[in-house]
Amino acid sequence: MPNRLAQATSPYLLQHADNPVDWWPWEPQAFEEARRRDVPVLLSVGYSACHWCHVMAAESFEDEAGAAYLNEHFVAVKVDREERPDVDAVYMEAVQAATGQGGWPMTVFLTPDAEPFYFGTYYPPEPRHGMPSFRQVLQGVHQAWAERRDEVTDVAGKIVRDLAGREISYGDAQAPGEEQLGQALLGLTREYDPQRGGFGGAPKFPPSMVVEFLLRHHARTGAEGALQMARDTCERMARGGIYDQLGGGFARYSVDREWVVPHFEKMLYDNALLCRVYAHLWRATGSDLARRVALETADFMVRELRTAEGGFASALDADSDDGTGRHVEGAYYVWTPAQLTEVLGADDAALAARYFGVTEEGTFEHGSSVLQLPQQEGVSEAERVASVRERLLAARDGRPAPGRDDKVVAAWNGLAIAALAETGAYFERPDLVEAAVAAADLLVRLHLDEQARLFRTSRDGRAGAHAGVLEDYADVAEGLLALASVTGEGVWLDFAGLLLDHVLTRFTDDSGSLYDTAADAERLIRRPQDPTDNATPSGWSAAAGALLSYAAHTGSVPHRTAAERALGVVKALGPRVPRFVGWGLAAAEALLDGPREVAVVGPAPDDGATRGLHRTALLGTAPGAVVAVGTVGSDEFPLLADRPLVDGAPAAYVCRNFTCDAPTTDPERLRARLNS
Repeated sequence: MPNRLAQATSPYLLQHADNPVDWWPWEPQAFEEARRRDVPVLLSVGYSACHWCHVMAAESFEDEAGAAYLNEHFVAVKVDREERPDVDAVYMEAVQAATGQGGWPMTVFLTPDAEPFYFGTYYPPEPRHGMPSFRQVLQGVHQAWAERRDEVTDVAGKIVRDLAGREISYGDAQAPGEEQLGQALLGLTREYDPQRGGFGGAPKFPPSMVVEFLLRHHARTGAEGALQMARDTCERMARGGIYDQLGGGFARYSVDREWVVPHFEKMLYDNALLCRVYAHLWRATGSDLARRVALETADFMVRELRTAEGGFASALDADSDDGTGRHVEGAYYVWTPAQLTEVLGADDAALAARYFGVTEEGTFEHGSSVLQLPQQEGVSEAERVASVRERLLAARDGRPAPGRDDKVVAAWNGLAIAALAETGAYFERPDLVEAAVAAADLLVRLHLDEQARLFRTSRDGRAGAHAGVLEDYADVAEGLLALASVTGEGVWLDFAGLLLDHVLTRFTDDSGSLYDTAADAERLIRRPQDPTDNATPSGWSAAAGALLSYAAHTGSVPHRTAAERALGVVKALGPRVPRFVGWGLAAAEALLDGPREVAVVGPAPDDGATRGLHRTALLGTAPGAVVAVGTVGSDEFPLLADRPLVDGAPAAYVCRNFTCDAPTTDPERLRARLNS
């Protein structure tokens, strides 16, 4: 019989709806039940594309005897970390503080007042590798709760007090200047892997936000080292197994330093951020590889992640059926020489093995290989290679596909809107811009209420119950601002303004510090607040960037002041941990550059010369430049006010730091102004 999760909108929670565990969603009634029964709460946090979450579910949560013990002695609460990032953040901070590490599945035991007292991640069904079994953990916690209650509550109280003392007060500091950004670049240079690209060792994550900073720093200063790190990192990732050489799109991370073997789950946020970065790399260098990867990644998102309502699904699983009924990580993506021969015949299989680095020994498990593009000369048969790719992709389409988490997360859709709008504009692909518009329309129709407050998720055209957090407001505003610049439709600027007004009034305190949850949101044991970038831009740095762009569009002093104060945290963290504030550093580059404000006016919306100036403006590399386009006298954008044609011809106006250049009708002159 299904448990209480059967009505959830989260695919992850629905995966547990038929467990024998009597799961509750995160809601006050669960804690009231724990108080009534005088038992602790087991909080289990994960997400649908998490491999070890599935393993623990199969081993422990589907076990009848274990579930009976759990139901008797605990109230079990299941949380999708993607749906409730606030709950995840608060308890992950506690897990990391207590154990020195974290991860998912996250397993935390709480008092009925939601105070944590015992922590862990994955627990096996039997003791192994020095880990107790899940049943042993349950028995130990139950015994402590029954026999040493005072000790348990003392520990819980101390943990909550320690967490309460971790509030950040960098918001009143100054924004970073040349010195701090130079120190950040130096710090990245020290951590850079010159042989393989990227930063640090294994596992290696795609550093999309750091690459955006490097591209902007190069654009502003001309620093060749910054561009070299960005270009080489992007090339090594695109040639590695972390990139899907057949279908496009990136996996979550590489388990090795060489980008060979990925953790195969594909996340919307990674692909949105990387699509935009590769488009910006092409804009800076004209690289054919960057162009191909940006377009293939955009096409992957539209083809495999787009939902029937026009939004974008969260993720594809790492695991899939290997053809024998077993769910195996990477089964959909890897190849043996024999499988190549079966699809291609002997001659083309030999070419494919050389071209994609497929070996008899294999680069993954059981003699299979992840497809790569090894650096090698001599493979120049472009038409034959294209045919090989096409046939392999068609054959792969016949394999059992990985599961899809089809909930629409507002923040990640905001990132996708920005990426698709800009990629579509750069490469003259109106279909990609249309996909961005459709996703923006869905967010406005379904995720916004009458007060322009955001719901974080939706699924199958139904909004979820959970309130948006700071990253939702900031990333959706970022996407709408990019869409406004590309389409010339001021309504997207207006909606971005409504969202950013909430940032100013509900997520910011008097010092300028930002919080991940609104002042009127559900009270947790601590109000979460994290300015460091992880897999996505932190809400803090994303808000700073969006506030700055909105201020450039509108001249709003409160929005610019809020952006400058928010960037104070980047001044403190950038020189010390630049890998973890890449988006904040990118926003700081825009602030140092102005950012520049570009207004393009023409006699009619479909005028060819106006379109040429508009395209030139979008292709400018000046960090964080904003673009408005429209007809003379239009009130679509504040930047278009009092901008006449020049001798009857379309013109572009470039302003920066309250000073404007003379208008120009010449695309080459405009290009020079935006690329210096």
